[in-house]
Amino acid sequence: MSIEVIVAVVLGSAAIIEDVKRRTISNWIPVAAFAAGVVCQVMDKGWRGLGAAALGSIAGFGVFLVFYLLGGMGGGDVKLMAGFGALLGASRLLEAALWTAGIGGLMALGLIAFNWLRARTRGVEYISPKTIPYAPAIAFGVWLALLPKGS
Repeated sequence: MSIEVIVAVVLGSAAIIEDVKRRTISNWIPVAAFAAGVVCQVMDKGWRGLGAAALGSIAGFGVFLVFYLLGGMGGGDVKLMAGFGALLGASRLLEAALWTAGIGGLMALGLIAFNWLRARTRGVEYISPKTIPYAPAIAFGVWLALLPKGS
């Protein structure tokens, strides 16, 4: 198992637990992901790894910034993706963002269906959920992007 995978699993798990439990992501998690990303990129690519980490982090920040500005995502989610962007680099970050979007959409549909069914069985008015914790979608998207691809 690579260092990137270990970092992603540990920090992704911490983000999931905190986001589900407290609906927030502490700053230490994306900062640790960024720092680990810089170290891993430099170990892999030499000093060019600094640029790869920076570009991945900027891409991660930029991908979710629009959703944050539109009010559909929290700042912790944007920072988390920026931190993981340094770990993944820009090319794998874009793959992770696509996985994240798909997983997030499935999570939202599942929550809507669950709440609708619960309202129907209890005979109460259906209330649509306003937000969902997005760290699980981000973590799983990152983990899927780190899976080895077939040759």
